Amino acid sequence: MRLLKRLVAVGCLFAGPAWAGEAPRSVVELFTSQGCSSCPPADRLASELAPDDRMLVLTLAVDYWDYLGWKDTLASPANSARQRAYAMARGDRKVFTPQIVVNGRESAVGGDRKAVEAAIARAEGSGGLALPVALKIEDGRLEVEVAAPRGPLKERHGEVWAFAIQKSRPVEIGKGENAGRHVVYANVVRHMTRLGAWEGAPAKFEIAADEVMSPDSDSLAVLVQAGNGGQPGGVLGAARADAEAPPAPAVVPTTTSRLSREPY
Repeated sequence: MRLLKRLVAVGCLFAGPAWAGEAPRSVVELFTSQGCSSCPPADRLASELAPDDRMLVLTLAVDYWDYLGWKDTLASPANSARQRAYAMARGDRKVFTPQIVVNGRESAVGGDRKAVEAAIARAEGSGGLALPVALKIEDGRLEVEVAAPRGPLKERHGEVWAFAIQKSRPVEIGKGENAGRHVVYANVVRHMTRLGAWEGAPAKFEIAADEVMSPDSDSLAVLVQAGNGGQPGGVLGAARADAEAPPAPAVVPTTTSRLSREPY
């Protein structure tokens, strides 16, 4: 019964198409750490970029700086592994914070606004993301539809991933290099789930919403990406669904009783 209630509640959070406005033309992944003194400017930049519907911004906190005196409260080993896999796939083996990866292909210093904006412009100038992706949740199930590419696409194999994200997460950093800082993180990735393989043709994926969402996530993103989880390639398509508050329960009139007038 508890599982059923959770599925229904999650299903009520989403309505309509995955992307309310323009489909994203780029995916911007920021690898950051609360223990990195150079990261706060990059965190602010990500927050400034996040409202732009032309791009999907994701913040992935890594755990490899935890030994510096502060354990990152949002970090995940999976995020660190994803960053290292990108470096291997690019061939440059560069892993650092803050680092931004655009469309899974190009790396830039996360706090360098000009470099990041130039990388985004190059990604969008090359045609953006070729695969249209639709995303919705109905009856407690996540449904993802990948359509035919808009144009020629050399990649014909890849994977579909769901990212449970928290749109805004404030953190008070108590120790380490950023001790005393108040940082607000945008679109924090809280959980990643592989939905299946994409083989170059239109496809549909379904899974229980309960299996992809996390207790503190309030939004969901889906990426179609070349390569595989161990060596991810370029992002081919993306969609996002923002959570909405479930409707308030109807007020049912009741007769006045002595109990209803008593203070709690």
